[in-house]
Amino acid sequence: MSLLKKPFVLAAGLAVAVAAVYWFWPGAESAAAGKPGAGQRPGGARPAGAGAANNPWAMPVPVRVIEAGSTDLKVQIKAIGTVTPLNTVLVQSRVSGPLQQVYFKEGEKVEAGQLLAQIDPADYKTELAQVQGQKEQNVALLKSAEQDLERFAKLKEQNTIAAQQMNAQQALVNQLKGAIKSNQAAIDAAALQLSYTQIKAPISGRLGLRAVDPGNLIQANSAEGLITITQSSPIAVVFTIPETQLQQVRTAFRAGVALSVEAWDRAEQMPLANGTLTTLDNQIDIATGTLKLKAEFANQNEELFPNQFVNVRLNVAVQNAAVTIPQDAVQYGAQGTYVYMVDDNNKAQIRVLKLGAVDNGLVAVEEGLNAGDKVVLEGLDRLRPDREVEVIQDASKG
Repeated sequence: MSLLKKPFVLAAGLAVAVAAVYWFWPGAESAAAGKPGAGQRPGGARPAGAGAANNPWAMPVPVRVIEAGSTDLKVQIKAIGTVTPLNTVLVQSRVSGPLQQVYFKEGEKVEAGQLLAQIDPADYKTELAQVQGQKEQNVALLKSAEQDLERFAKLKEQNTIAAQQMNAQQALVNQLKGAIKSNQAAIDAAALQLSYTQIKAPISGRLGLRAVDPGNLIQANSAEGLITITQSSPIAVVFTIPETQLQQVRTAFRAGVALSVEAWDRAEQMPLANGTLTTLDNQIDIATGTLKLKAEFANQNEELFPNQFVNVRLNVAVQNAAVTIPQDAVQYGAQGTYVYMVDDNNKAQIRVLKLGAVDNGLVAVEEGLNAGDKVVLEGLDRLRPDREVEVIQDASKG
């Protein structure tokens, strides 16, 4: 610092010191004489009205409160699930041939056994006719052989033919009977192949997109198939729960209690469908420490769609007469979870809570509150312990 600036710095410091002494030095006379005393500012007493009215921290804080209720609360386990069809079938042709006609529209619902498509049956009708002709030929031969056998039997009684000739005729009859059985099997096989030219729905469900158009040659058991059918009603939801919650679910499941399951949308704002837990997997996934569960939903109106992502709420039990408050009222701090409540003197007090199950925005309070206690819901940002509050009533309540 230059020598020219030093005097100015010293002068400024001295001025600040003098001002501080002037400001804080107690008055020579008492406040009773109308002059400033200890702790008062020189130049007169405080102006009228200076006090609580001008101190925002001394005024009551406007708050909205809600009384802790007593409710039967669902004990729920929340999980993430995937909608899974109970059955999905790739419809394939069991015979080869030109696809003559289809009898369905893509995306429509079909019933089991409903005719879906027709393959050209000409070749298979010809094959059936051929094996039927072979059978008729053998039937005629058998009839003639049986007549000869009857005649040989009479001659044998008269000892006019050798026993060897009789035995040979009997063998011929048996041979023709066997040939006819073989012919009948061939007829059944040919008729079955002919029936496969009509492709029918193996299950009830909703169709997907057609993979082959009419006029194309279909190969038997083609990998691409003709179309897929997905069973949509009923339908399942597969989800996982942590290993730590398994015992609670198994206890209720083994007791024969039908555990209800709720499916909610991706944003968890709208319920989609209600179902029932049907299956627990037989082992825990070591990699994730979770267990797969399956719930079944009637899905009559198809609220759930195959492979849809859903939020799952598994209702394990019901907690009767639980003390409940809205989740929005709960605060989190170094002391744990707590709320501000309003005491009989209209002052805010902190209550540390032990929380339990959560259900649709309500949380059970296991320790810390009683039913009827007034809990602050709005106006929390300005509250302090023992701060006076003013309870604001909703307009709807008058």
